[in-house]
Amino acid sequence: MKKISLFTPCYNEEGNLYEMYRRVTEVMKTLPEYEYEYVFIDNCSTDNTPAILRKIASEDKRVKVIFNLKNFGPSRSGSYGFFQTSGDVSICFACDFQDPPELIPDFVKKWEQGSKVVWGKKEGSDENKLMYAIRCLYYKIIKGMADNEQYENVTGFGLYDKEVVDLLRKYSGPTPNFRNMISEFGYKIDFVLYHQPKRKSGHSSYNLFRYFNVALNDMVNTSKLPLRVATCLGAVVASVSFIIAIFYLILKLVYWDSYDIGMATLVIGLFFFSAVQIMFIGIVGEYVGEILTRMSDRPMVVEKERLNFEEDMEEGH
Repeated sequence: MKKISLFTPCYNEEGNLYEMYRRVTEVMKTLPEYEYEYVFIDNCSTDNTPAILRKIASEDKRVKVIFNLKNFGPSRSGSYGFFQTSGDVSICFACDFQDPPELIPDFVKKWEQGSKVVWGKKEGSDENKLMYAIRCLYYKIIKGMADNEQYENVTGFGLYDKEVVDLLRKYSGPTPNFRNMISEFGYKIDFVLYHQPKRKSGHSSYNLFRYFNVALNDMVNTSKLPLRVATCLGAVVASVSFIIAIFYLILKLVYWDSYDIGMATLVIGLFFFSAVQIMFIGIVGEYVGEILTRMSDRPMVVEKERLNFEEDMEEGH
């Protein structure tokens, strides 16, 4: 019997957990021909999430739970938990119901038809209109900058064949970027269209700084364009500066006694070129920081405890 692994990362999701577990259980009843496990990872929640997970895991041995020693951030925690799945196929979705678990049968159907990767693709959203528009613009910018194929309105919510999961495990660093890595692997990606509902309960752990950080990481991981722009713009600014310098020098030589360059011009020029240099140093720093992160030999997370993984240990997983 084929095994489906379901995966949900959690952080302060006490208002969503029971309902998510119930809906997933109901969905899996429509797929009786498959064995399944449901893996949660709790990123050091400060509410009642750990207690709820313990209760669910004690009542259903198919539910497996990992508790992190501290909050390692959504990217590292989510990636690590996803890599603990053991099924023939793994399906990941958030706990806020913005990734509807009712799409699981659609994902599995496309997988049985031969697809190795099936992503949910938003064709609309009930979230704030301005935020949705910003997301769409962001996807278009990344797609235009990227060195490989990028896909709009996808978050990683979807299905991954075991072959793909094994590759992601092998080549991921401390902060893997699944969407970009899969694009580089070259797998044909299928999509299931859906309308994204609002978060059911609680609030997102993402703030403006975290969104900005994700955007920078995506830029650095998918494209060398910012470095090329910095190089070309630096050459243009240097050329224009040289021409202006020659122009001012000629004016000064011709009108030596009457022409005054002035401090304002010098100060404005100084601040402009300083700002350009700082911006370019920042861009280079982002790439250097990403290289350092990838080369650092550190774990994605440190576990505090795990529940119901004993069977996998006995089977040698």
